[in-house]
Amino acid sequence: MDAGLDEAAGKRARGLDRAFEILDFLRQKRQALKPNEIAAQIGAPRSSVYELVNLLLRNGILEFTGGEGRVYLGRKLYFLGAAYENHFDFTRECEAALERLADETRETAQFCMLDGNKYTVVRMREGARPFRISTDIGQSVPIPWTASGRLLVAHMTNAEILSFIPERDFQLPGGEWLDPAAFLTEVRQAERDGHFTFNSIVDSFTHCFAVPVTDDAGHAAATLCLVAPRDDGLANRDRYLDCLKDAARRLSHAPLQSRRA
Repeated sequence: MDAGLDEAAGKRARGLDRAFEILDFLRQKRQALKPNEIAAQIGAPRSSVYELVNLLLRNGILEFTGGEGRVYLGRKLYFLGAAYENHFDFTRECEAALERLADETRETAQFCMLDGNKYTVVRMREGARPFRISTDIGQSVPIPWTASGRLLVAHMTNAEILSFIPERDFQLPGGEWLDPAAFLTEVRQAERDGHFTFNSIVDSFTHCFAVPVTDDAGHAAATLCLVAPRDDGLANRDRYLDCLKDAARRLSHAPLQSRRA
């Protein structure tokens, strides 16, 4: 009897893991797909994917869109997210900090975190410049491509960092490879300085700034960032860092349960 219960519980847990994998896959792909396409791309049995997709459709977590049986994230997720945000004051504090940074600097301000072993922009406020500098919110980006990445892994040992970041993520957008040893040197320098800035690896016209938003242990739970045109970023480097560090200090002193939002 106990063995049967354990087996059933294990099956349900695996089903939940697979359901979350489907949702996360669609989030990263940012397009509607057929269940058989999802199964093929995540390497899962078609039968289990069809079963889970139907369950998620019945509960509004997925919705049909685009025709031909394609599915995508459902509106129920929006309501769940809205309820989550309404429960925490931190999101409002974060929005206020980004608005203040964008007003003070006229540059694009971002609040960034790790999503698994990838970097993602969680919140963003565009600056007052006539041209647009932005990143898609929620898009997963390799950690070594980002200024924030140096800070977000700084609490780990070098060995832990190299184990955490997939080897392929050290290949940069242009095809060249970033030496992991050079990356680790930059991580330790960012840890000592309390910030990291560099000319963007992804966009050759911008300069990126990142400072940590720390948790109670002093680790970077998130970062506040500015993305500026390269010449303006270099010319205003000290002022921009002062603005970021002031905003990050305020967020770092938010209650612990709020920072976990």
